[in-house]
Amino acid sequence: MIYDIFNGDADGLCALTQLRLAKPETSTLITGVKRNIALLEKITAQANDKITVLDISMDKNQQGLLQALKSGAQVFYVDHHFPGEIPVHDNLSTLINTEPEICTSILVDQHLNGQFREWAIVGAFGDNLSSAAEQLASRLENAPRLAELKQLGIYLNYNGYGSSIEDLHFKPDQLFTKLVKFTDPLDFIDEDRSTFLQLETGYQQDMSAADKLSPYVEKMHIAVFMLPDKAWARRVSGVFGNDLANKYPERGHAIITERADGDFLVSIRAPLANRSGADEICRQFPTGGGRKAAAGINQLEKKQLDKFIRIFSDYYER
Repeated sequence: MIYDIFNGDADGLCALTQLRLAKPETSTLITGVKRNIALLEKITAQANDKITVLDISMDKNQQGLLQALKSGAQVFYVDHHFPGEIPVHDNLSTLINTEPEICTSILVDQHLNGQFREWAIVGAFGDNLSSAAEQLASRLENAPRLAELKQLGIYLNYNGYGSSIEDLHFKPDQLFTKLVKFTDPLDFIDEDRSTFLQLETGYQQDMSAADKLSPYVEKMHIAVFMLPDKAWARRVSGVFGNDLANKYPERGHAIITERADGDFLVSIRAPLANRSGADEICRQFPTGGGRKAAAGINQLEKKQLDKFIRIFSDYYER
């Protein structure tokens, strides 16, 4: 069996799109909403299976990874999140880099020597790495329609957020099958207009609702926003945080979304002027994780809200 296991956000989608354009395979796709990252446990690997894992934390998939390696499967693992301890095994190949200006799509671009660089640019924009995306674009022979690539990256990233697949406009595996038909993302934008416009319309509507919110806590160095337990709020939580980070680059941002059970979902964006600390803050809570510039907590208990805000504020006040 061949498995492609990937994060359902822009970075995961664009990383896999590059790989499968370079080496087409008929594979079993394993993915989900952006926060659903414990994906290796969804398969029962067998000897000689080939498993590609993209843009999900190795630290959160240690058990599934070790089981796959024990079974005799071959694993190619590419990621930019905190990995924990990386196993040493003959059947494991890794491209792991946690630097804040790196994403999985950029790692795949490097691996493929820029073969489908436009898709890497889309993935980088989706991860709010605008400077890195622009640097990639500067290496192209012909100047791309950069504003449209940025839009696509933002919209693909937006589509990955939600507490369940039902919150999303498109299932990530179905969206991948649309993207991989095109060697150039601009062709996808031009030729699959219905998909692009559905993403664009949803994004604009949800962001319009988010822009009406006032901060729950606001200081010079941080701002915290509270979002309701609504589908639009769950969809917009990540891209709203990115938008705030771009508007206020000296400030850290936390987007806290109410869950149906009374607890909270948290997204953190470190200040763009200091892309660090988001993962450290979130790992202090049981369901927290992520990367230096952007991280989250899947379930923050209601009684821990004040503690979280205090830790978040103290960190960026230093």
